[in-house]
Amino acid sequence: MKKIIEFIKSVRSEWFKIVWPTRDTVIHTTIMILVFSGLAALFFFIIDSILNALVNWIF
Repeated sequence: MKKIIEFIKSVRSEWFKIVWPTRDTVIHTTIMILVFSGLAALFFFIIDSILNALVNWIF
């Protein structure tokens, strides 16, 4: 029982050490993720189109 109480105290003390991001940080990070995901999708679309054209040209 003593170990459980020590564990809970440890978890509680670590909880207060968490630094939560600000609203602006979350918004900027989300925008960056969306932009880079779009760029990655565009990149893979272009590569797929090139490889598809190449395969169709060969066969």
